Formats: sequence, structure tokens, C-alpha cells
Amino acid sequence: MKLQVVGCSHHNASVEMRERLAFSPEQARDALSRLRQLYPETETVVLSTCNRVELYFAAESAERFPSHHDVVEFIAEFHGLDPIVVFNELFERTGEDAIRHLFTVAGSLDSMVVGEAQILPQVKEAYERATADDATGPLTHAAFQAAIRVAKRIANETAINRKRVSVPSVAVADFAKQFFERFDDKQVLLIGAGEMGEETLRYLIDEGAKHITIVNRSADRAHELAKRIAGEVAPWEDLKRLLVKADLVVTTTGATEPIITAQDFRQIHHDRAQHPIFILDLAVPRDFEPAVAEFTGVYLYCVDDLKDTCQANQRAREKEWPKAERIIEDETAKFMAELHHRATGPTIRRLKEQADRVKADELERLLKKLPNLDDDAKSEIAQTLGRVVNKLLHPPLESLRDEAHSGSHHGLLDALKRLFQLKD
Repeated sequence: MKLQVVGCSHHNASVEMRERLAFSPEQARDALSRLRQLYPETETVVLSTCNRVELYFAAESAERFPSHHDVVEFIAEFHGLDPIVVFNELFERTGEDAIRHLFTVAGSLDSMVVGEAQILPQVKEAYERATADDATGPLTHAAFQAAIRVAKRIANETAINRKRVSVPSVAVADFAKQFFERFDDKQVLLIGAGEMGEETLRYLIDEGAKHITIVNRSADRAHELAKRIAGEVAPWEDLKRLLVKADLVVTTTGATEPIITAQDFRQIHHDRAQHPIFILDLAVPRDFEPAVAEFTGVYLYCVDDLKDTCQANQRAREKEWPKAERIIEDETAKFMAELHHRATGPTIRRLKEQADRVKADELERLLKKLPNLDDDAKSEIAQTLGRVVNKLLHPPLESLRDEAHSGSHHGLLDALKRLFQLKD
């Protein structure tokens, strides 16, 4: 059996390279179709996210199985890149290391933010897409279903997923949720359309936020974000008017000076009639002057207010890391043992069946020559022959099981097939 993963991630490739190697859902389907034509006996899954691009391969015994170089050339050709440039960006894992890597990815221990919740749905989606396109099979079914089980074990048996460590996730889970009981009836104003604002917005939507307005100096970027996620777009000139109506404000612009000064906020505060407002200023430099926090009913938090919680949560997660690693090691060993049993089981079964047939034939021949034996004697002879056969088979079968457990059974398996003339 062959198992392999070739790819790159935030650990070894720049964001620019990951963008060049990424597969959209449509491209992933096209890639799966091409790979199925090139390697019809090989099962394939394409996993492509903002932080990783990985191609998983598995086969029972494919004569035409893609090598590391084959995969590099395929990806390079698919994206119109130089294979030499691509080669240095892609890692390879095989056999047990490939399974351990998959389990680590699904369990979010390989993520940029360890414990983040997005990766498992992405793994599921990649597997389901490959299955729908008839690119998976028994080995990938077993591997990816096991990976999903491992991720659930990590989530249930450790606290590694429960402590938020990114600024946007802490902003929503540890600050906004302490202030608001619900989000579906709140007016959310997002100022800026960058990555941090987008991530924060996703967390708010997960918590039920529905009434979202986006303002950005570049209206096109605001429209792109609203189309990609949710929300209505308003012109930058309406910012002060929108602040009068907002319950929750997230601001993440790249401005070099505050976009709202204390003087600006004075009229806004008057028009709000002291209605409480919660502001997450995630911009560096800050978008709101610190003095805005002095107004009654204003709850203003900046990145520095969130960092202490991020760091405390990170330390708490690090304590949980060994537990998660033990789960991955246990599940990897279990999966590989089952996989090797699956590989050696048919041969062991055929060998025993062949031995039983030989024993039965010889017993029948002997009993015909000794017609006067009573039933007890016949039984004793049958048991003796059985013990002889079992003792002869025990050493090679035990050696096969030992080597299968260590993952190096192929040579002995082939030797047994040849020695005993076992047919597949």
C-alpha cells in the first residue's frame, strides 16, 4: 500500500507562493480529473486553503503511482510555473508520516493559529469534493474519516480549541460576548476592509450578527468584502452618521492618524443620547483617539487590551499540546496497524486455507489406509496434524505480523507468496 502527501504550508512557503499554487474549487475538480486520467489506480484528495496547498495520494498497489517529481511537475504545469521554482517549495510525506501529517492538520495542530476551528470543515470539504468526483477509494475513505475522528477527539478531550489566540477571535469571544448577550439585533459597523476586519466579521457572523454595514475609503474593496461575506456598503462620508446608529464598531484601517478624534466624537456622543457603544479598535496606529473612551457609555478597546488575553490563552493551549500529540500518535499507530493488517490479512488467510486443505487431504488419505481406527484415534490423529501445521506456520506468520506492525512487511509478504505459491 502506498500513501503520500505533497504540498506546502505557511511553515515553508510565503503567502505569495501559496497564492500562486492554490486551487480554487473549480481548479481542484479539474486537477482531480486530470490526475485520475494520469494515475487511474491512485486515489487523490486536493486540500487548498489560504495557509496550505496539499495533494494526498493513496493506492493499494499501483504500478503507476506519482512520485514527488511527478507531483511537482503536475502542479507547476497546472499553474504555468517553472518546476524548478516549485520543487523547493513543496514537502513530501509518505506512509505513516503522511497519515500523522493529515491527523495533525485536521486536528489544527499544524495551523498558523493552533486550535482554530476553520481547518476541519476545509478538510471535510476537500474529501467530500474528491469523493463526489470519484477520486477517492477505500484508503482515502479510511484515512480522512479517521482524521475527522482524531480532530473530534482533540476537541473533546483537550482544551486546545477552547482558548482563542488571534486578536479577532479574542475580540469577539472574550470581549464582545461579555458585553452583548446576543448579536442578531445589533447594528454592526465595520470600518476598513482588510484581513483583520474580515476575520473579525466572520466571528461576529458566527455569533449571529445580521445587520452589518461596511465603510472603506476604497468602495470597491468594501463591495468585494460584502459580496464575499455579508453586509451593506455605505460611503466613507457617512461614517459619523453611521457611528450615531451603531451598537458595535470594528475598525481596522491603515490610517496613520486617528480617523475619529475626541472632538469628532463629541457631536456623535450628543446625537447618541448616551446610548452605549462598544468599539474594537484593531488598527495600528489606532483609529480612535484614546480620549473617546472617556465619554459616558463608550467601551473602547484597542489591540494592546487584547494581547494579554491572547498570550494567556496561548500559554493555556501550550499546556494542552502534549495531550493532543498523544491522541495523534495513538490514532496514527492504530490506523497503521489496521492498514498493515488489511495488507497482510488476505495472505495470512490464503496461507491458512492452503494448509488446511493439505492437512485435510493427507488426513483423508491416512484414514483410508487405516480403516479399523476408532473415533478417538481418528480425532487424536487429526489434532496432531493440526498442531504440526500450526507450529510450522507460526514462525513465518508471527514474523509477518511483527514486520507489518513496524510497516516493513512488503519484502516478507512477497517472499511468503512465492515460497508457498499463493495467488492473489
